[in-house]
Amino acid sequence: MPSINSRVACITADLAELYRDLHAHPELSFAEHRTAAIVARRAKALGYEVTEGVGKTGVVARLANGPGPLILLRADMDALPLSEQTGLTYASIDTDPDSGRPTMHACGHDMHVTCLLGALDVLAAAREQWSGTVLGVFQPGEEIGLGAQAMVDDGLFERFGKPEIVLAQHVLPIAVGTIATRPGAILSANDSLRITLHGRGGHSSRPETTVDPIVMAAATVLRLQTIVSREIAAADQAVVTVGTLHAGTKENIIAAQAELGLSIRTYSPELRGKVLEAVRRIVHAEADAAGADRAPTIEHLTRLPVTINEPVALDKTRTALRDALGAEQVLEMGSFPASEDVGILAEAAGAPLSFWFFGGADAAKFAAAQQKGTVDQDIPMNHSPYFAPLAEPTISHGVTALTAAARAWLDPRRTGDVSA
Repeated sequence: MPSINSRVACITADLAELYRDLHAHPELSFAEHRTAAIVARRAKALGYEVTEGVGKTGVVARLANGPGPLILLRADMDALPLSEQTGLTYASIDTDPDSGRPTMHACGHDMHVTCLLGALDVLAAAREQWSGTVLGVFQPGEEIGLGAQAMVDDGLFERFGKPEIVLAQHVLPIAVGTIATRPGAILSANDSLRITLHGRGGHSSRPETTVDPIVMAAATVLRLQTIVSREIAAADQAVVTVGTLHAGTKENIIAAQAELGLSIRTYSPELRGKVLEAVRRIVHAEADAAGADRAPTIEHLTRLPVTINEPVALDKTRTALRDALGAEQVLEMGSFPASEDVGILAEAAGAPLSFWFFGGADAAKFAAAQQKGTVDQDIPMNHSPYFAPLAEPTISHGVTALTAAARAWLDPRRTGDVSA
């Protein structure tokens, strides 16, 4: 669509400057105050009706432009507690004001915000070409899996209307200019657990008088690895990762407890239940085997559903992406064992979801790494301190993709139509 391309070309330099600013000033989940203020100011300047503070720090930008469908475009805003090592001139040196932890946009949410603001600009500039209502949702707290639900609980759909479609994209270190998606389950469910193993502390010289939670934790970690290797069928997909293990304060003290942090990824409710029950069984069994006086505690920190692309809706969206970017650029991918909370928005609205990845890696470097079989080593992945999408042409492609998808779901404006 030439109208999309021409407007994108006009705003790219400004968007790239915005992206660099957002990247340099990341904010953690539910602390996205500066980002939200920038979003609100820019969306208002484009003529959108803007509501701040939805789901604590979320922003909703609404543009009603005559009769037709209401569509939702979503971008997440939060960063990660990570020290950036990219060496970029606009690398973050910020720290979280509450915790003092370094912060970094290591997952590309700054890119998502930039592209959604760009899409809102293009759509506002082409109001004479479409009819309907655009809802730009800038969501907080995706990294902790709570932001989408917080906006829903704050009356997102009661206040702004239920959409006909939820559209969302995520930057990934694949070749810039490419889109990757699939119908059905595209991202896994995620369960994050905190497990506390209760031992009996004492002096390191008298282990026989204690129940050592570090030994208990070590046995538990090893046994948990057998869930996927020995209890899950080869045809099924599951991941059980012990991401944290904390215990003890000094080498000559046997601690009273140890704490494990687990991340579990599955693709079906049945498999999810089976894995969670296996974790429960193993944790309690190891505590019993150690002679613990107190049963372990298992706390659920995050529950994210499987992210599912409704096939018919995705066909419509994917056709628009192919038309805008070229059919050869829109690739079919396998399911990806990362997790998202955007599906909560679609489920709460009773609307289909179309979710896709767009490339942010230098195409020549990515092709060379593919040829050598070293993509995992040479191309930093999301959540790496070296993750650094190209500003351009990633922004141009991201804005074009999101705008084209939106236009596919809005009604075309006919001659004689009058804007609301």
